[in-house]
Amino acid sequence: MVDVLELSANHRENSGRGAARALRRDGRVPAIVYGGGDDPQNIDLDTRVLSREVDKGGFENRLVDLEVGGKTVRVLPRDVQIHPVTDAPIHVDFWRLSKGAEVRVNVRAVFVNEEDCPGIKRGGLVNVVRHTIEMICRVDAIPEFVECDLTDLEIGDSVHISAVTLPEGVRPVIADRDFTIATIAAPTVVKEEAAEAAAAALAEAELGELEGEEGLEGEGAEGEGEGDGDGAKDGEGDNS
Repeated sequence: MVDVLELSANHRENSGRGAARALRRDGRVPAIVYGGGDDPQNIDLDTRVLSREVDKGGFENRLVDLEVGGKTVRVLPRDVQIHPVTDAPIHVDFWRLSKGAEVRVNVRAVFVNEEDCPGIKRGGLVNVVRHTIEMICRVDAIPEFVECDLTDLEIGDSVHISAVTLPEGVRPVIADRDFTIATIAAPTVVKEEAAEAAAAALAEAELGELEGEEGLEGEGAEGEGEGDGDGAKDGEGDNS
């Protein structure tokens, strides 16, 4: 399971593009905390500390205990804006988490036991259909990744979601079918055919999601205009 990351932040009074640029010149990253039934709160964080955590990967799946003015609130990063040239974070949205809440996150699929896969020993290739799997997780049960076991798979076999052991409190968003995560492709399959098969599987999955998904409580907060005082309201989306 993902460890809870502790970050310290300052409350900021000023907002807007000019104020945000001044913060960045001082080595700070503007951010906003919203959701959880409370008003949005503008904050800023140390650029070096935040960059180090973002560079580790999986930042948007990590629970964060955010300390602001002596008070700590548990949040989940929902959007990290990155400078197109420097790759440094320039703005972050954090979502407050209420007790017992569930969130949608994209969890990495990690493939294990390739050495015990007969299909690979015969020259087969792992054709990955889904590098990440969209999951619904309790806020205290967000996995860093899920393991897909390739043991005993022959050429032509597939890894389906039903074969993956998920932690308690974690379930896939797609619940109406046993979707494919990867296949063991024959070595004679050309790259174009493998790509077409993966694209077709993804298109089918996305169509099923559009037809069968229902929103979760709290997800609407992300699109109700509570957003970013420096993005939607103050032009933070301008990466200049």
